[in-house]
Amino acid sequence: MTTGLLLAALAVLLGCARSTVPSAHAGTHGSRPTEKIRLDLSALDEDGLYGPADGLRGLHYEFCIPATAAHAAEVRAIDPSVGVLPSSPGRIGCGEGRHLCVGSTHQSDFRRVLLRLARLPYIDRIEPSFAE
Repeated sequence: MTTGLLLAALAVLLGCARSTVPSAHAGTHGSRPTEKIRLDLSALDEDGLYGPADGLRGLHYEFCIPATAAHAAEVRAIDPSVGVLPSSPGRIGCGEGRHLCVGSTHQSDFRRVLLRLARLPYIDRIEPSFAE
């Protein structure tokens, strides 16, 4: 196996491979994925919940993706909690040609899910979401 193929296989195994969906938005190239996650994860327990013992709840978050079925499928494959809301800009302000996505930390291995989402080049940032 050539070095290039070996490195590519290693990247896939470690979850570091780039998205297979072309980006319709430049994203924040050069930013570290952890810098895109703008949530206070320290307040969450191992189930992704926060709050008092009698009122634990998941933390909702939002981000924007290019308005294509392929991008929606890719983020849903990573994060099954994600809902795609094409008619709302959300608090994050998804512009024209972008769809709002809302997910929840109340899921298995939520930290890994958030990191995988943040590695997608077309996701600029992941912000807390507050339903009104």
